[in-house]
Amino acid sequence: MLKSITSEYHRYKKLAEAAIAQVEDDDLNRIIGSDNNSIAVIVRHIAGNLKSRFTNFLTTDGEKPWRKRDGEFEEMEPSRVALLKEWDVGWQTLFDTLAYLTSEDLPKEITIRSLPMTVTEALHRSLAHLSYHVGQIVTLSRIHVGDEWQSLSIGRGQSERYNQDPTKERQPH
Repeated sequence: MLKSITSEYHRYKKLAEAAIAQVEDDDLNRIIGSDNNSIAVIVRHIAGNLKSRFTNFLTTDGEKPWRKRDGEFEEMEPSRVALLKEWDVGWQTLFDTLAYLTSEDLPKEITIRSLPMTVTEALHRSLAHLSYHVGQIVTLSRIHVGDEWQSLSIGRGQSERYNQDPTKERQPH
């Protein structure tokens, strides 16, 4: 299970980064409509969430007192470099934690906001949360890039050809 879920985390990280790479710097901070988030806000939220949840994962509540979640949603217009640095810290915290977990840890109980759950439940919860936000990043990126968008999936009308050589499937890490 740990190998599979780690692979999925890597897949979603790569997907988000491929979408972000297609976006102009100014569009990272652009908000579409009212009461929405920019790509930068979503990236900062993911980074903050991963850092909080996976720091001292087995021994402390996943919502750390030092996390300022509401601040993650404030528009700050960070540079691409600063944004991706914050992103990488969150992901590294996750991957460092996954590297030391064992199958014996999966049934252990942890807490997030004082809510008890098993490690397995917390990992599934985290992956679902992450995939939701990565979908938002991809959608916003497609809107910003417009006709120049390079598909991150199987292109329209390309399923049969792709099935002959499924290069975008999970890769071992």
